[in-house]
This record gives sequence, structure tokens and C-alpha cells, in this order.
Amino acid sequence: MPKYLFEATYVGQGIKGLMEEGGTKRRDALVEALSSVGGTLESFYYAFGYYDVLGVFEAPDDASAAALSLLINSTGSVNVRLKPLLSVEDLDEAARKTPSYRAPGQ
Repeated sequence: MPKYLFEATYVGQGIKGLMEEGGTKRRDALVEALSSVGGTLESFYYAFGYYDVLGVFEAPDDASAAALSLLINSTGSVNVRLKPLLSVEDLDEAARKTPSYRAPGQ
């Protein structure tokens, strides 16, 4: 199953909700949301800096991951960014491919 790195920032009411509910309940809400699209949570960490939450989850496909991201972002309480993760085998497969490309100005 594809893996995705997520980076999330709480904003406005999201910050207030986090302070009221605590971190565990927010993680549990993500586990439930992932389950609804057939995904699972691999890791979940709070952090200092621009991103409040970082982690990795699995989802059946890009459409499921995007649907979850759209839903979460649509609340206006959290800004989520997703990055698909490639395994070393995925990179090996990519390295064996030989696409053609012309750089600008060449």
C-alpha cells in the first residue's frame, strides 16, 4: 500500500480544539478518518516550528489520500500537506527507466 508523509499545521479553531481535546484524541480522530478510506497510521508526532504534526500513513491509492487531505483542509482548522513516499525498490525501478527530455534553451 502506498505511504505518505503528512505535515499539518493547526489554525484558528483547530488550535483551540487541540488544547481542549489533547493530542491523543486528535491522533485517534486521524486513525478513524484513515480507516474510513481503508488506510492506516504508521507514525504521528507533534513538533515545534511551522508544522505542528508530522507522520506517515498508508492509503490504498492516491485518490484515497487526496480525498482525506481535501476533507481535512476543508474544515479550515488544519492545513495538511502530503508527500508520497517511494521505497528503495520504487526508486530502483525509476532509475531503470529512460525517459527523453530536452532542457530549456538546448
